[in-house]
Order: sequence, then C-alpha cells, then structure tokens
Amino acid sequence: MKTEKIRKHIIFHGRVQGVGFRYFATYKARQLGLTGWVRNRYDGTVEMEVQGTETDIRELIAFMNSQRWILIEDMETEPMDVIQESDFDEKW
Repeated sequence: MKTEKIRKHIIFHGRVQGVGFRYFATYKARQLGLTGWVRNRYDGTVEMEVQGTETDIRELIAFMNSQRWILIEDMETEPMDVIQESDFDEKW
C-alpha cells in the first residue's frame, strides 16, 4: 500500500445517523492520525473529508463497518487535494 497522504470526500448512506457514527469516526480517525471532519447531512447521510494514507483510511472505514449499530450500505467517494490541517473534528 502507498504511504503518501491522500484526501477523500465521502458520503455514507445507510443506517449512519443516530448510531454514534460521528463519535466513532472522530475517535478512530484521531487514533489513526487522520485529519479532516465528519458531519450529518439533512438527507440522512453522513459526510466526511478524511486525509491520511490509503491504508489508514481503509482501516477507519472497516472500523466503522464493524460497529454494532452502524450499517454502511453505500459510499460516494471523490479524491481531493491534500491540504494543511492538524486534527479530525466533528462538524455541526
């Protein structure tokens, strides 16, 4: 796997609101040293921008899929330009 930093914009569909998605995403992203943000959208999806290595981003998504109440049914993913930032935050 590549170790260079990448950034992705992801929209998660499924049972992703009201199940701790943002909390678990923030916890695990910080643990993995990823940066970016996560927020609920009004249409019931969750939006995320995440930056780090491909391996760590995949680990974050696998962790999210392993959570008991979360069910990711689909993801819309787009690559983005890497930016300078230092933390992963939950947006409102």
